[in-house]
Amino acid sequence: MSLDQKPVPAQPPAGSGDTASGSDGTVTDDGGTASGSGGTVPGGVAAPADRGGDAQGAPAAAWDVRQAGPWTHRDLAANGARFHIAELGEGPLVLLVHGWPQYWWAWRHQLTALAEAGYRAVALDLRGIGGSDRTPRGYDPGNLALDITGVIRSLGENRAHLVGHASGGTLSWVAAVMRPSVIQSLTVVSAAHPRDLRRALLTDRRQMAAFEHILGFQRPWIPERRLVADDAALVGRYLDAWTGRNQLDRAAVAAYREAIRIPSTAHCSIEPYRWLLRSMARPDGIQFARRMKKPITAPTLHVQGAADPVLLSHTALGGGEYVAAPYRWRLLPGIGHFPHEEAPEQFTAELLDWIGRHKD
Repeated sequence: MSLDQKPVPAQPPAGSGDTASGSDGTVTDDGGTASGSGGTVPGGVAAPADRGGDAQGAPAAAWDVRQAGPWTHRDLAANGARFHIAELGEGPLVLLVHGWPQYWWAWRHQLTALAEAGYRAVALDLRGIGGSDRTPRGYDPGNLALDITGVIRSLGENRAHLVGHASGGTLSWVAAVMRPSVIQSLTVVSAAHPRDLRRALLTDRRQMAAFEHILGFQRPWIPERRLVADDAALVGRYLDAWTGRNQLDRAAVAAYREAIRIPSTAHCSIEPYRWLLRSMARPDGIQFARRMKKPITAPTLHVQGAADPVLLSHTALGGGEYVAAPYRWRLLPGIGHFPHEEAPEQFTAELLDWIGRHKD
């Protein structure tokens, strides 16, 4: 049985200036949009709706993860749970998997670009996040990777180009090991190979310090409360601190703050990080690390922001050691933890070139 996932309305922090409600229901800043130019985020996509009531005092609408746009929203059953996806375009399947603390909306730029390039682009909400089921269990990397490959099958496809960011990138590495026949090509963003990450967390003090927030997640209940307090202000601070020279637009930050406040999301979304650290000395964690020695047979593009303060570039470097196929490393100067949002055009060009080389 899934946990409660009904969205709840929230009010913006008083005096924050992050958002104001426009008459069309889009999130705007003082200048009218995230960039100060109109009611859309970059790429012409409508910004997530605000929650405030109108000037006549009409009731505020509950915030919804299913933001309007050219895409189609639907639910799929896979691996014993229900998953929400946003889908656009026709052609070879490209499955996009978000990281923390985001949800499918992180791929809004790539959804439209991939569809225009002749692909069937699908952005997935991981288990416990966004519009997908919040189950009591199932947050170990093996099961989460089977969620991803199960969604590919539920979409009626035998293979897909898999793209994953941060925690979604870690799961993409795992999926490519566990179900190699399903992965046509692999693109990993801001995510070290699981064995490299494990090694860094055991031996590298700089990477341990960069994962300070994950160390804090190990406490019971307190992290969940901190994440949702003050309209998820802490999530906004994380997002701002983890970007490079190009900050995320305010509408996106507001959306991610809303998404983490959906009941049970804060808890479910950090459960994989609890497994990551607590399993290191347990038999299941050791067995998982051994399993990840298996070579990856999918052509792999590995993208990393040089200014990423969360997953340090030297931790990510070396993933090609585990790839028995074409491998390309791309280090983006001045880019932080979110290359697909900080430099969407540059990232999308790299992605389109890679999957275009490995269509067949």
